[in-house]
Amino acid sequence: MPNNTDTQKKLYIKTWGCQMNVYDSSRMADILRPLGYAQVDEPDGADMMILNTCHIREKATDKVFSEIGRLKKHKDEKEAKGGKMLMAVAGCVAQAEGDFILKRAPAIDMVFGPQTYHELPEMVLKANGNERVVNTEFPSVTKFDTLPEEQNQGAAAFLSIQEGCDKFCTFCVVPYTRGAEYSRPVDKIVDEAKRLVDNGAKEITLLGQNVNAYHGESKDGKVRGLGQLIEEISGINGLQQIRYTTSHPRDVDQELINAHRDVEKLAPFLHLPVQSGSDKILKVMNRKHTADRYREIIAELRAARSDLVFSSDFIVGFPGETDQDHEDTMQLIRDVGFASAYSFKYSARPGTPAANMTNLVREDVKSARLLELQNLVTEQYLEFNQASVGKTMSVLFERKGRYEGQLQGRTPFYQAINVPANDRLLGEFVDVEITEATANALVGEVKIIENIAKSA
Repeated sequence: MPNNTDTQKKLYIKTWGCQMNVYDSSRMADILRPLGYAQVDEPDGADMMILNTCHIREKATDKVFSEIGRLKKHKDEKEAKGGKMLMAVAGCVAQAEGDFILKRAPAIDMVFGPQTYHELPEMVLKANGNERVVNTEFPSVTKFDTLPEEQNQGAAAFLSIQEGCDKFCTFCVVPYTRGAEYSRPVDKIVDEAKRLVDNGAKEITLLGQNVNAYHGESKDGKVRGLGQLIEEISGINGLQQIRYTTSHPRDVDQELINAHRDVEKLAPFLHLPVQSGSDKILKVMNRKHTADRYREIIAELRAARSDLVFSSDFIVGFPGETDQDHEDTMQLIRDVGFASAYSFKYSARPGTPAANMTNLVREDVKSARLLELQNLVTEQYLEFNQASVGKTMSVLFERKGRYEGQLQGRTPFYQAINVPANDRLLGEFVDVEITEATANALVGEVKIIENIAKSA
């Protein structure tokens, strides 16, 4: 069979943001593969570079332009030698500010939003014809109807089941960049999950901007929620673990709680963002739940599965937040106890209602509150991790570690762990005894693997 690696074009993708963006980048590579593009890890000599962006973090647009400036030298070098490099900006920043990006960055050939990347072949054709492309419409046909079959994602795979959001939290750009909530049909998801498992996946993470709002239609015409979907997927032979992210408290229903009780393959970890522990701030955020309702949901889930642990998101210093509002958030954290959390100082996102709010919190006050909050959750991480020492857990080894002879993975509770282990265990679930713990990661030792061969 002839080796055609020299004729392949190189595709470099840099991804920011959520796991949905990671999934999108993987699917872009799948779409471009039949056009002769092979994904590479470095931008040197690439024939196409895609910056898949996220609009959630502070100064997201500035960071994109900074990266464009950094990578432009690769485009200049290639074109100075008579070659051609296409440079694209994709994702949520592209969706929100496509025309502005094209105007300010002449090096960019294509700008397209997260709903249009299935049209990449047509966009590449136009860009190769020296036409600059902006594609930020919300198409009438969902991208999922036209995507090619996914390539092997490895032992831990992502599967997008839902996209968009109808919640309109006042701080969030997702409804404007990802569009209205859309749920894929049940049979399409199950078929894709089976293919992923056939290709080596042992764990699947179900993805959505608001994943537990899932309401997909099944073959019998009935609508299924996330709990029922998880139950159906759990029946796939060879699939050992299921996760899902990201959820909204308003969409935690009894069927989903029952899934945590009944589905053994569903991991005992749930990321359930609350953002604030103050009812006043939650109302201004348009979250449509109270702090006590969040506590009730946690209690109901823990009653269903006693070992379930939680992660959350917190925004510190939202407009109008007082010392008492901040203390209410701190008390919520004390009451719930989290295995991990993501916390940020509030920063305005252009186009969101919160961007026009007054009564802003001073930057130094935000910083002090964030530090206090992070110190508390770090104490909780450390306490949880230290309680794991001496226990044996099933760990999926996902990648090689930083050091020779070391593999990295995650426990069922989503704790990062480093283990001295043979490379042949990569991509496998292995029993590991936890020997050490910090706030950020665990260390462990493989149990009994070698004894299997002796007893055979």
